[in-house]
Amino acid sequence: MISLSNINKQYGKQLIFLDAYFQLNPGEKVGLVGPNGSGKTTLFRMVVGEEDPDEGELSIPKRLTIGYFRQDVEEMRGRSTLDEAIAGSGRVGDLHHELESLHRALEDPEQAGRMDHILDRFGHVQEEYEHLGGYALEAQAREVLHGLGFADDRIDGDVGDLSGGWKMRVALARVLLGRPDVLLMDEPTNHLDIESIIWLEQFLKSYSGALLMTSHDREFMNRVVSKIAEIDSGEIVVYSGNYDFYERERAIRASNQQAAFARQQAMFAKEQRFIERFKTHAAKAAQVQSRIKALDKIEKIELPRQRRVVKFEFRTPPRSGDQVVVIEDLHKAYGARVIYAGFNLTVRRGERWAVMGRNGAGKTTLLKIIAGATAPDAGSVRLGASLSMGYFAQQSLDVLDPELTVIEQLQKDFSQDGLGQLRTLAGAFQFSGDDVDKKIRALSGGEKSRLAMARMLYDPPNFLVLDEPTNHLDLATKEMLVEALGQFEGTMIFVSHDRTFLRGLGSRVLELGGESGTERNPLVYPGSYVEYVQKTGHEAPGIFS
Repeated sequence: MISLSNINKQYGKQLIFLDAYFQLNPGEKVGLVGPNGSGKTTLFRMVVGEEDPDEGELSIPKRLTIGYFRQDVEEMRGRSTLDEAIAGSGRVGDLHHELESLHRALEDPEQAGRMDHILDRFGHVQEEYEHLGGYALEAQAREVLHGLGFADDRIDGDVGDLSGGWKMRVALARVLLGRPDVLLMDEPTNHLDIESIIWLEQFLKSYSGALLMTSHDREFMNRVVSKIAEIDSGEIVVYSGNYDFYERERAIRASNQQAAFARQQAMFAKEQRFIERFKTHAAKAAQVQSRIKALDKIEKIELPRQRRVVKFEFRTPPRSGDQVVVIEDLHKAYGARVIYAGFNLTVRRGERWAVMGRNGAGKTTLLKIIAGATAPDAGSVRLGASLSMGYFAQQSLDVLDPELTVIEQLQKDFSQDGLGQLRTLAGAFQFSGDDVDKKIRALSGGEKSRLAMARMLYDPPNFLVLDEPTNHLDLATKEMLVEALGQFEGTMIFVSHDRTFLRGLGSRVLELGGESGTERNPLVYPGSYVEYVQKTGHEAPGIFS
């Protein structure tokens, strides 16, 4: 279907691909992995024709349709969310919008002189639209948008009123509705909650086309893909299995390569000793020359490339009182929408509460109320004795100084600590080499999130309130964070859509109600997230696995 042969690609002195080979076959679902800057986005851009290889052959059938979901979303305004989503549906989407335009023309008195032409065109467009199944398209679009978390009022509302994260979901819906032969997806779960991620898993598993995607969600990769293509130092290496299989197989291959390297080095040393010993002996001269030539012809085995993940042990926080938060008779509403009505909860020292719930159920609102960023309408929220709180949300980025570099910000915050220790902290959150000298104003949203998280956890408080802490973290950093927080001796309450995070840390589960917040009372589950899934039969409220 799509094949790359002997591809070379370079940006200045940076080598991206060197004689790389890759083939995507019909119906295959492949996860694309590799460190930042390895060439994943470059590969996508070459496939869609936005870039060309420097050398090599890229073969794509002419009639092949390709849908590309990327992280940068173009401007959206001037039509409904539904119409914007339908815009990605190829010819049938074009006809849909032409029909909308013709409907408006039929109702426009100023178009009376062109009415015969408009009616004639309307008949032709309507006939083709019906032939292509267009009248089912709106229902399909609504189904996809519902799956991605949109309520009906947002589906029919102006797309220009949506936040950037919700516009990303519209862009994702548009690509999915196009039903292309090949889907290219760059981090499709970044702006989704767990309910939408699970829906997308099911959609992609039943999708008949080919899929090539990147993702920092291990569970998502495991459930969707059956192959992993790893970009590593210019090569593309394919593993036949899901992400867990890839990790195991990669470790086995690295171990075998390490052993082969050691054996070859021992053989070289032995031969070199012979050469050194007999190089001045005339009787052995022929043997010496023969062995030198033989050594020159042997292909040298290289040491396996090591992925360096910086581990960081966070300091032990001071001990808090036994009761960390006591919430009594909490009421909160936004206009007519009731979020909490008489809600009670006690959080005790050492507990790790995972807060679950569909969009609009009140997850972020609860964390804001606990952190003091939002006031309840009624009721009380009492914080316990000897408590120091760390609150992580997107607003946490506001405390960063845009004129400082990453390392300068850390030195300002922790002036008593050495540069080496602060560089280790930065490295644990993916700031390595020259990255620490970047100005904060030049950082991406994800990089700012990582820096804010690093600052909070370096000298941690004894109570962490975390709203989507794993957004923009790669798999290795995310797993480092889960491991580090697993040793954290304080108390946590968090919202996360990452099941690795939920399984690794959730010792208690609070499941909030539906979109109205009043469909039923919140469920307080006294066991871990793993036990909650086993007991309820679902990984997220109302989403059965």
